[in-house]
Amino acid sequence: MEYGAFMEKFILQPSSSPQNLPLNGLTFAVKDIFDVNGYVTGFGNPDWARTHSAATLTAPAVLAVLRGGATCVGKTIMDEMAYSINGENKHYGTPTNPCAPDRVPGGSSSGSAVAVGAMLADFSLGTDTGGSVRVPASYCGIFGFRPSHGVIPTSGVIPMAQSFDTVGWFARDPVILNRVGQVLLQLPDVRPVRPTQVIIAEDCFKLLSIPSDRVTRVLVNAVDKIFGGNIVNYSNIGDCITNGVPSLKYFMRKEAANQEYQVESLAALSNAMRLLQRFEFKNNHGKWVSTVKPDLGPGISERVWEALRTKEENIDICHLIKTELRAALTSLLGDFGILAVPTVPGPPPKLQTEATALETFRFRAFSLLSIAGVSGFCQVSIPLGMYDDLPVAVSLLAKHGSDGFLLNVVETLSGALKEQLEIA
Repeated sequence: MEYGAFMEKFILQPSSSPQNLPLNGLTFAVKDIFDVNGYVTGFGNPDWARTHSAATLTAPAVLAVLRGGATCVGKTIMDEMAYSINGENKHYGTPTNPCAPDRVPGGSSSGSAVAVGAMLADFSLGTDTGGSVRVPASYCGIFGFRPSHGVIPTSGVIPMAQSFDTVGWFARDPVILNRVGQVLLQLPDVRPVRPTQVIIAEDCFKLLSIPSDRVTRVLVNAVDKIFGGNIVNYSNIGDCITNGVPSLKYFMRKEAANQEYQVESLAALSNAMRLLQRFEFKNNHGKWVSTVKPDLGPGISERVWEALRTKEENIDICHLIKTELRAALTSLLGDFGILAVPTVPGPPPKLQTEATALETFRFRAFSLLSIAGVSGFCQVSIPLGMYDDLPVAVSLLAKHGSDGFLLNVVETLSGALKEQLEIA
């Protein structure tokens, strides 16, 4: 079964003899947002493919893993113009979630996540602007890594919003996740470092629709076993952000008291992130959209045209918020601290759920996703088995530039996490 993950299958061999290379023998798939020499980069939409010619160069990120010894097996389906975390594509079909076939696979790197989850590739490349690696990783029950902003070159990748765009990757196995990271990040082999603290963001876990202790207990017990329980702390990250990011006050909205639970500063952070994203998307693609008037699917069409109406006001404040948040979280975590949050607020939604019904879920999701999004910190989504037959995930974040440290922590913890899941 193909799971509808691929746009186009082809084989690209490693660029040198792979014997002693770190990714020797591994296969990978590439999201259709990366340039591959000789192929049109389709960006999830037939009108885009029709109005663009074939790439003449291959994106450096793709070249890096080919040079690392891996074999590319094709390009994967993505959400149109990368403007969705859902994973549904009305033109090319929605890749089947291998964990939960009646649920969305998550987007926009939908096919890349499904290819790995369905064992059609050992790892895959995606991009993550607002959550497009972290969300499908959590929905498909696999590992997904969003690196620190700006550490992996995004040239040869169609931009979505440059303030947040990153090249990320998926794997089923934490060892492979780490190995791919070392190649993409050009990291020397470093000895794993014990985290100085693991902060459980209690207010974020209250956003979960499943019992939060199902997630935190597994994580805390695994940390206790490997590193010692004395490094675990509990904190309300919303308060830290309120106090450390004064410019966020421009985006704080006094919501009605009867609203569902939310973390006010994270809701504001998400509003700031989405404003800057819309503004940059418009600068990148507004001219093409208004000229071609592409056929876009439900939800995406509305977001794209809303982006085209974005004005420049408050954009400078968004950049200020990015700087303040990075400083606030850096002082909270220190060099080797880790922040734990849910990747998403709950299990993947059912296929073809009406856009309006998803709004609360989307809003909560972006509250969680905006922490790494706006700070530029690295984040990994870790699968934690199933609850009610639907996949569960947790995310760990570390400060900007400490990607190698975070990848090592995940690999070190993975055995203990598995054991805890068997007990749970």
